[in-house]
Amino acid sequence: MSAAGARGYAESETLKGGTAVSVRAIRPDDRQRLGEAFAKLEPGSVYTRFFSHRGQPSDEELRAATEVDFESTVALVVTVPDGAGDETIIGAGRYLLNGPPGAGSGAEVAFTVEEDYQGQGIAGLLLKHLARIARRQGVSELTAEVLPGNRGMLAVFARSGLPMRQSTEDGVVHVALSLAGQPASQGA
Repeated sequence: MSAAGARGYAESETLKGGTAVSVRAIRPDDRQRLGEAFAKLEPGSVYTRFFSHRGQPSDEELRAATEVDFESTVALVVTVPDGAGDETIIGAGRYLLNGPPGAGSGAEVAFTVEEDYQGQGIAGLLLKHLARIARRQGVSELTAEVLPGNRGMLAVFARSGLPMRQSTEDGVVHVALSLAGQPASQGA
């Protein structure tokens, strides 16, 4: 899938609880939505995602998070309609290539899900869609660093159906998911 194709990525999905959502590429006009979503996160969720406590992202950080090239960085959001003709971001996931774009490269993946929607399959959906795009762009492996207490995220990786290696070093679980050997339409 080309960067242009990934930039226009959008799929409809249904969460475990029956809520209809959109899984789509992040856009520059998501800056305010992403800031609002971050403001709703509890400090524990922020720490689990960023491995540190931090305040609201700056305008520059929000710009960088929403204006991605879809080559070295691919970012997706999960949204629900807000009732006023707009949408609310309830989850986000992205991967960053570990090297230059091209066949066989690896990428680090990360997710954030708003607490009210945790346990409904959002991280798994994001992983499935990111893996689909990654395969089409020649990425062979997705990696992640996870705090050992983040059992939910570790379970998402374990249930992904992707061959997984895991090790622990310096209090962080290192996960590697292989995308090699699977067609772009299969699995997570």
